[in-house]
Amino acid sequence: MLSLALGLFAGFELKHFVADYLLQTGWMIAGKASFTKPGGYAHAGVHALGSAIVLLAARIPWPAVLALIVAEFVVHFLLDRAKVSYGGGIDPDEDAQRFWAMHGLDQFLHQATYIVMIYVALRAAGAVF
Repeated sequence: MLSLALGLFAGFELKHFVADYLLQTGWMIAGKASFTKPGGYAHAGVHALGSAIVLLAARIPWPAVLALIVAEFVVHFLLDRAKVSYGGGIDPDEDAQRFWAMHGLDQFLHQATYIVMIYVALRAAGAVF
């Protein structure tokens, strides 16, 4: 169970880095503030696809994989939209502390999502009672 949990954690961390810092484009960022622009949805989709790869590589059962990636898509989109709505106008040069606090809160909430996802995946795999 511990090796499965650590493998999922490492996979989600790598996926998060790739999706947020390597694959996120300007049009994705620009679309996060709107329910009608595709950017935020595309970004959340990249996260969901990456998580599907991690979960399938860990041999998590298909029904759980499907439920987890749908949930992650929705939660990730809403967290990113909230960050833009509440902190999008913060200038990091004028208010660095507030900018980094908002960024840190956003990242913490994404990491908390992975904790829940790992727990659900472990239960689905029969590794947690």
